[in-house]
Amino acid sequence: MTVEALKRNRVVDFVEYCKKHRLEVDDSFLYDEDLETFEPNADNPTYVITGHQGEIVAAASLIIDEYQRKGKRTRFRIFHSEANDQIHYKILFEAILRHTSGLEKVFIFVPFANQPLSEAIEQLNFSVERYAFVMVREEWDVPEFNLPDGYQIRDFQPGQDEETWCEVRNAGFANLKGSETPVTPEMIAKMAADFDDIEGGMKILFHGKKPVGVVRVEADEYENAPIMNIGPLAIVPEYQGKGLGRLLLRAALHVAKEKAYKRTILSVNGENDRAQALYIKEGFKQVEGATCYEFRLAAR
Repeated sequence: MTVEALKRNRVVDFVEYCKKHRLEVDDSFLYDEDLETFEPNADNPTYVITGHQGEIVAAASLIIDEYQRKGKRTRFRIFHSEANDQIHYKILFEAILRHTSGLEKVFIFVPFANQPLSEAIEQLNFSVERYAFVMVREEWDVPEFNLPDGYQIRDFQPGQDEETWCEVRNAGFANLKGSETPVTPEMIAKMAADFDDIEGGMKILFHGKKPVGVVRVEADEYENAPIMNIGPLAIVPEYQGKGLGRLLLRAALHVAKEKAYKRTILSVNGENDRAQALYIKEGFKQVEGATCYEFRLAAR
């Protein structure tokens, strides 16, 4: 058994390992398009354990991009052992921690279905930060909606609305676990130009001239079939509780129907009871759940 930093000449093997096991872990950053551009570097420190024949039998990879650094945190892209060996996890974790200087915590999402990984994570002294649920809507009919007087929804305009989007999103998510870190106009510009962006899929809600809400839909895949992903959906605090979230959600569902998507998907934090209730009323059903574990680096 050998543990080593992933070298460029083994990236193809690592990618194949990720594809082989992505259904067992949180696959948020293990889609084909993510893995196609993957390279081990300061933003993606990665270690692997190899067996007697040189094959990869365990892997750990962190994401330390601009957004993660801004929040002084990092998350796992993958943390997996084929043998589910606690020694593998311990060795990989100790190796990867060398790359966390200046950060305050490491976190990982573990699907409810993967109890062995949860047990391995807990033995490494991770604690539960929150729970998250994936919800899917399969109904083709979309309820109509009427905006109150003085409100309007318009499409996001690249090169003009990045700061507006940040203002609304950051205010709406300031106290939402896992999303507290503010985004920047540069991040929004990049998001709007992503491969999965859909024309007319980013919308801003205004009350008069004041921006009060945002929603985005993007192309996605679930269970090997196309699906439209909704998120983020944010309302500034002083306008919450007025039914505006429902209006933005329905606006997003109308985009999905216009683009011929028969299913929509979104994720929600377990403690966000109001959002969960809204999604259920609008036809979404919970299909998956995951535990978000965190490891406080200051505690080491």
